[in-house]
Amino acid sequence: MLNSTKPARGIINAEPEPIELDWLVTALLIIDMQRDFLEPGGFGETLGNNVSQLARAVNPIGAVLKAARDTGMLVIHTREGHLPDLSDAPPAKLERGAPSLRIGDPGPMGRILIRGEAGHDIIPELYPLDSEIVIDKPGKGAFYATELGDVLEKYGIENLLVCGVTTEVCVNTTVREANDRGYRCIVISDGCASYFPEFHEMGLKMIKAQGGIFGWVADSAAILVAMKTLTG
Repeated sequence: MLNSTKPARGIINAEPEPIELDWLVTALLIIDMQRDFLEPGGFGETLGNNVSQLARAVNPIGAVLKAARDTGMLVIHTREGHLPDLSDAPPAKLERGAPSLRIGDPGPMGRILIRGEAGHDIIPELYPLDSEIVIDKPGKGAFYATELGDVLEKYGIENLLVCGVTTEVCVNTTVREANDRGYRCIVISDGCASYFPEFHEMGLKMIKAQGGIFGWVADSAAILVAMKTLTG
């Protein structure tokens, strides 16, 4: 964990206003940076999306992830996916839309969005260390039907640096869930992405609207500057 002998507070130049954080009670939460969403042949592409749109978030996340690791900050990764028997996947989710392949169907990286398959795993560029926490979730939000709340309580976390994909779906849902539970969320703007750039833009606007109704928004550069209080 963080070295408590160094200054543990930093101010992030965020919108709608700067926010001061105690890094000792802050975690980095990386949402669903999975092969099924970011690589050709995965679930994202079966829905007709251009998966290359999500690649822009990889490097900014990687930079913040490195800083978090260097300082000993708690890092949590999430993965959306389902049990092999699909018992945790409601019919309304399985039957929605007209994808070329549905959840559970065989694909180039194994069964689509199924836990344990290659496509369900996190991309190599951001792969979790053995010491980092991985939360498997069946829904869009990271709190629903998962142990995330218990993990955050165990480590005394009050603030979340949130990034991942997609901005308007799993990131937004998780931030709203976290906000209702009393967590301060700072969303890393260039560390999120959407298949639809306009949804990304509006997703961030929704979070920071009305004085930060769901949280704060800052780019990775601002996060890294604030974290220098830990790295010296």
